[in-house]
Amino acid sequence: MRQAQTSVDAARVDVAVYTAQVAQDRNALTLLLGTSVPGDLLPATLDMLHTAMPELTPGIPGEVLLRRPDVRESEHSLRAANANIGAARAAFFPSITLTASAGTASDSLSGLFASGSGTWSFLPQVMLPIFNAGSNRAHLRVAEVERDMLVAQYEKSIQTAFREVADALALRSNIDNQLAAQRSLTDATAVTYQLSEVRYRGGIDSYLNVLDAQRALYSAQKNLIATQLSRSTNLVTLYKVLGGGWQEADSAPDAIAVAR
Repeated sequence: MRQAQTSVDAARVDVAVYTAQVAQDRNALTLLLGTSVPGDLLPATLDMLHTAMPELTPGIPGEVLLRRPDVRESEHSLRAANANIGAARAAFFPSITLTASAGTASDSLSGLFASGSGTWSFLPQVMLPIFNAGSNRAHLRVAEVERDMLVAQYEKSIQTAFREVADALALRSNIDNQLAAQRSLTDATAVTYQLSEVRYRGGIDSYLNVLDAQRALYSAQKNLIATQLSRSTNLVTLYKVLGGGWQEADSAPDAIAVAR
């Protein structure tokens, strides 16, 4: 009786834990969408999750990774660094300002420069970088170093994108086999439990064997649910690491040029 009680109490603990997790997931969906999710849009079983997202198609181009937010952020930072380099180089050119003002008390051109008739000033103001070339050169060097750092960061973001996709695909290539094996194991354990009950009711085995078979079936069912959840999570991860899906990527020649 005590062994049966431990099985029941363990199941009660699991029910409480999973109920709380479902409530947290509902809250996460509400936060993400900004509104409550109608019950008819939520999956009733884990099997329904497999049809919620499209399966992978062959020939997905690598350009889809250019749509990832982290890659785009690095790309725009790199473009901004190139603009900063252009501004630093432009500082080496002289900045010339010409100011002029004229006035006269007569409409006669001959009296334009007559004494007392008015004034004319021509004051060239030339600012040459020769007086602050060291500062400008330092700014240019800093901009170039920052550009090199951002290039490395851009390369790292691309490498990270490919690694995350490779990790997700590695799990994807084996998760279906794992799920099939776990289903087969669960079915076999269920048959074992049924046979144990038959043997117990026929007076061949004690109820302890039934409890052992029941615990094994419960454990197999939990592992099956965990594997199904892992498969669904893997699809979500693939959707994320591929930059929001694996539909045909938009052409991005500017991004490719920056990457080069």
